[in-house]
Amino acid sequence: MFPTLFHASSRPAWLAAVLALLACLLLVSAPAQAAVSTESLAQLASGDNNERLEAIDRLGKSGDAQSLAILQALADGRLRGTPNGGVWIIDSGADNTGIAANHPAINALTGAHEPLPVDASRITINNRLRRALSGALATGQLYAPDAANRLAAAQQLRNTTDASLLPMLQQALASEGHDKVKQALAVAQANLELQSPDAATRLHAVQLLTAANDASFRNVLAGMLVQHNGNWAEPDAEVRRAAQQAVAAIDRHLQTVQWLGNLFYGISLGSVLLLAALGLAIIFGLMGVINMAHGELLMIGAYATYLVQSGFRQFAPQWLEWYVVAALPVAFVITACVGMVLERTVIRWLYGRPLETLLATWGISLVLMQAVRSLFGAQNVEVANPGWLSGGQEIMNGLVLSYNRLAVIVFSLLVVAFVWLLLNHTRLGLFVRAITQNRRMAGCVGVATGRVDMLTFGLGAGIAGLAGVALSQLGNVGPDLGKSYIIDSFMVVVLGGVGQLAGTVIAAFGLGSISKFIEPFSGAVLAKIAILVLIVLFIQKRPQGLFAPKGRSVE
Repeated sequence: MFPTLFHASSRPAWLAAVLALLACLLLVSAPAQAAVSTESLAQLASGDNNERLEAIDRLGKSGDAQSLAILQALADGRLRGTPNGGVWIIDSGADNTGIAANHPAINALTGAHEPLPVDASRITINNRLRRALSGALATGQLYAPDAANRLAAAQQLRNTTDASLLPMLQQALASEGHDKVKQALAVAQANLELQSPDAATRLHAVQLLTAANDASFRNVLAGMLVQHNGNWAEPDAEVRRAAQQAVAAIDRHLQTVQWLGNLFYGISLGSVLLLAALGLAIIFGLMGVINMAHGELLMIGAYATYLVQSGFRQFAPQWLEWYVVAALPVAFVITACVGMVLERTVIRWLYGRPLETLLATWGISLVLMQAVRSLFGAQNVEVANPGWLSGGQEIMNGLVLSYNRLAVIVFSLLVVAFVWLLLNHTRLGLFVRAITQNRRMAGCVGVATGRVDMLTFGLGAGIAGLAGVALSQLGNVGPDLGKSYIIDSFMVVVLGGVGQLAGTVIAAFGLGSISKFIEPFSGAVLAKIAILVLIVLFIQKRPQGLFAPKGRSVE
């Protein structure tokens, strides 16, 4: 008996190696299975919208890059089909309205670059197909390499009602590693699970929403606790208890977000008031001048920012992102010069006459507003935030700290530090403090009080210009910008104590925070009235403000 040729024990070693090599060659040479089927492409090329909807749904759920490229080309109008079911993708840089035959294109089935067939025509879509495309693209992006794309896709699917997507969402959630994307996927999964007839599935959905603290689903959860003719909207008692706990958790979260949001916006408003009042506190504390034109100095600083932005756009567009930094010294110098000119020409003749000073500075404010209207027009001008001041940082679900307000808070503290160093560690600061404490004695020992008055007024005006730069990043820039802050600035100065830097800082942040906490209950107008009443009552008990001035001039 001869041994069997293919018996494993009797097979020669060289024969086994040859067979293994042939098997590898066959696997390598075998054509790879296409990720996109010819059936799906034929349905896209057909004129039947129902077939196209079926193909779009199938391609979206496949999640591969080739399918997403086809769907994106269809959404962009770059897909061409032939009567025999072939589909080609036109280059994204081409003019889609004038594509001719033999134009370079990509075969959607093979991915090869081929000339566009003569009988290829554009595959058009209607609103129904466009809505389906949006959902299909979002579904496919769940597996995108970029977390931002996955997050956008998950957020788009959070309100979907297509229950067939539930397995895909569960799979994506199981493999997701990014926290924000996982939370968005969990909310989308919970939204679909709430529609399930199974009580355990609905309970799991409620637990997911409880963990997510998503306020947009509060009404849905609260609706499960409603009775209609003695019947609960949610029949299962355990699910109702979980929904009740979820509603309570969401309410606590909303209260926390509201409290923290009010605190942040209060500090932000306080920083704006601090910038607006800091220069006024220096001027009022040194010279006793009630400068009603201080708000217009803020306006000049804001318009200086607009001019710097326009200059960068025209002459240095590559540096446009940094125009705010360049606007700071420009606004300071311009407003400081305006302030010194006003002090030398008008205000120096009115010292010791507060009523005449008030009327004169009020007239100056009207002149400055009309001058701005004549130069720039009565409409607001556009001052855009640079990219690094746009957007915000989300620190918890529902609470976003905007970058421009964070920058204003930090900037206001830097300005306060600058003023403190100037007043306490420079020769000018020494003269200012001497004149504040006793003007006559300072003049007797050789201090040039007139020159110090001019420089101090210029310093206060320059700080107002810096405040104008900050305000240009938070709101509209127009001729009436200063009117919104002049009264609040005087309240800050009076409450903090005339000429007291620490009092100005505490008063500004205190008034800003109190105002933002009162506004949700009474509105902005009543909140200002309430704050004014509180300040009047406080001044009745403590006329010198939070911090009393020091020196013989107090007597």
